[in-house]
Amino acid sequence: MNVIKLLLCWAAGFIAMNLVAQQQFLVMEYNVENLFDCRHDSLKNDLEFMPESPRGWTYSKFNKKIESISRVILSASGEQVPDLVGLCEVENEFCANTLVRYSQLREAGYEYVMTDSPDERGIDVLLLYQPYTFKLLEKRIISVPTTTIGGRPTRDILHVSGLVLTGDTLDVFLVHFPSRSGGWRKTEPYRLMAASCLKSASDSIMRSRINPYIIIMGDFNDYPSNKSLVEILDARKPGNNPEPYSLYNLMDGKNGGTYKYRGEWGILDQMIVSGTLIDGRNIKTSYSKARILDFSFLMEEDDRFGGDAPFRTYHGMRYKGGYSDHLPVLLELEISQP
Repeated sequence: MNVIKLLLCWAAGFIAMNLVAQQQFLVMEYNVENLFDCRHDSLKNDLEFMPESPRGWTYSKFNKKIESISRVILSASGEQVPDLVGLCEVENEFCANTLVRYSQLREAGYEYVMTDSPDERGIDVLLLYQPYTFKLLEKRIISVPTTTIGGRPTRDILHVSGLVLTGDTLDVFLVHFPSRSGGWRKTEPYRLMAASCLKSASDSIMRSRINPYIIIMGDFNDYPSNKSLVEILDARKPGNNPEPYSLYNLMDGKNGGTYKYRGEWGILDQMIVSGTLIDGRNIKTSYSKARILDFSFLMEEDDRFGGDAPFRTYHGMRYKGGYSDHLPVLLELEISQP
């Protein structure tokens, strides 16, 4: 009996040890659709989000938007909040601080970094991170000089490096590529330029790190088959034998979409990783670990085209009180303690 008890105790300890050694690391991306405060920035074209504007954007609506975003983040994965959350279309640090400190997220303990881009409307990208699972090492801002080829000023790319629990460095790029407004063919050169800047930065990481672990996420305003992703980034759906120093788009070929345009679903929000993460030792993921979060509360009936559509905050100038015109994406990684 003593031997049996000893074996049972040993087995229980072994299982517990492995449960501790294997940890889930969650990465989320979400275009939150125009998270603006209600104050005018004289350097930005933000007048449409004022109380006196046709949109009638008030602090009550702003606070409702903040709580809506926090609900989505807290709902992303059950009991565990995401370790990293990349948000697109956030106006400024007042919005970021309100979200992190004065919403339901305040108990989650997030810290954040964000860009301060030359975008004319004043929207930026924001990265929330859990300081206990991602120790921030460095923040870099990568400019995209679209004005040199006739485009408008656009969003900067955010590059953040941090240590995970294994002691490995994880490099995260958060992007919001130039809009398709005015026609996708006419605006494509600006997204190609953004992709070139991103590719140059990710290649630099590939060359400088012994084990480059890279995640690229955001709203690319392009689909997985477009040139910016396929030809410039060379990021495709992973096959059976991923190359460690190549990029792979884990959203390529997924069912559904993150955005619905004229009745057609498509994936504009991408989750791209280096091959080292697919075939990783201490940190790893797979194609099946990336998914679109299509919670029922994020959807509404599409009266015009049928089926469902994202429950958005505004439809044109009409306030609907929903969440966003995009759906979020979530990536699960497995962290193995060495």
